[in-house]
Amino acid sequence: MSRQRFIALTVGAALAISGALYLSSQRNLRRDTHGAALVPTLAGELNTVTALSVRRGGATPAVTIHEQGGRWTVAERGDYPADVSKLRKLLLALSDAKIVEEKTSNPANFSIIGVEDPSLPGASGAEISITARDGKKHAVIVGKPVGEGNFVRRSGENLSYSVEPGISFEAEPRYWIESRLIDIAAANVQSIEVKPAAGPAYTLHRVAAESAGAADTGSSDPKGASVPKGASVPKSASVPKGAENFALDGVPPGRKPADAASLAPSPTAYSGLTADDVTPAGGIDFSKATVATVTLSDGNAITMTGAAVGDKHWLQLQASKDPALNAKAAGRAFEIAGYRFDAIFRPLEQLLVPKAPPPAARKTAPAASPALSPTKKPVPAPTP
Repeated sequence: MSRQRFIALTVGAALAISGALYLSSQRNLRRDTHGAALVPTLAGELNTVTALSVRRGGATPAVTIHEQGGRWTVAERGDYPADVSKLRKLLLALSDAKIVEEKTSNPANFSIIGVEDPSLPGASGAEISITARDGKKHAVIVGKPVGEGNFVRRSGENLSYSVEPGISFEAEPRYWIESRLIDIAAANVQSIEVKPAAGPAYTLHRVAAESAGAADTGSSDPKGASVPKGASVPKSASVPKGAENFALDGVPPGRKPADAASLAPSPTAYSGLTADDVTPAGGIDFSKATVATVTLSDGNAITMTGAAVGDKHWLQLQASKDPALNAKAAGRAFEIAGYRFDAIFRPLEQLLVPKAPPPAARKTAPAASPALSPTKKPVPAPTP
């Protein structure tokens, strides 16, 4: 072999080795993604989003919030209005999420951090899909929490990341409904008529405290608030002169109404009433329902039909002067908290003075035997 050829082969080998080492080093070098946005273009597309879905443990979404007829609704709840504030919060969280560092790209390890295929039964993570008005879609699998954020993986990619700040959400449709139902101040309540499924009905009327003395005659008080004849207004020293009170109509014979504090509806009975869930009314058994009609100072009468089914409490609503409420509630039943249900549908017995317990049978104690005087033994005379 000539000297020139030897030198050429040596140089070629050195170049090949150097190239291999360079490619190997580049292959093992991770990109610097720290601080990059998880969904880079979402910030500029927030106003164009038309749908968001959450999928966990199945091939179909567990919940879909989409824009229908100019409003956001929950598809899995019969397109009932959605809580837009929760939707906005999740969209902003996805838009603000920044990559902290790259994590595993081995699918065998995805389940450890919760970014496995969300269609698998028992998947711990969930896929959030966002659809924009132009049809553009983004999909991210949000896994387990880590530090102040979460493990995530873009759908269709193998590389996973940790991101901050955290992304919190719920996969149950009930979480996404607009929960507000009615908000009635106790001061606006003029009367409450309750017709239970079983037991006597009753009515509570708002009257002025001065009318208490007119309850038996059916006369009117100086302010014009009349007391129905036969209605009972409890006298209470705790009610100041001029204060408004409630009279109970439908007191059973031989019974007395409870005190003023017990008759008056709770200040929170009808204020800030929210729904825990919503379902078609036809799916709930209202055959043994209790009906309460609350008449307000503006003449609006809200009829509430309630039924307890198992451990859940369901409510139907209808108003005489509130078309918006009627449109929202038509054909629907709302699940409410048990304690709110009990405050709305009070049984008559709670508004009455408790019955006196029956007199206990007197037990005659046996007469005590007279004490016997001890017999004194004669003392013998002393012996001389």
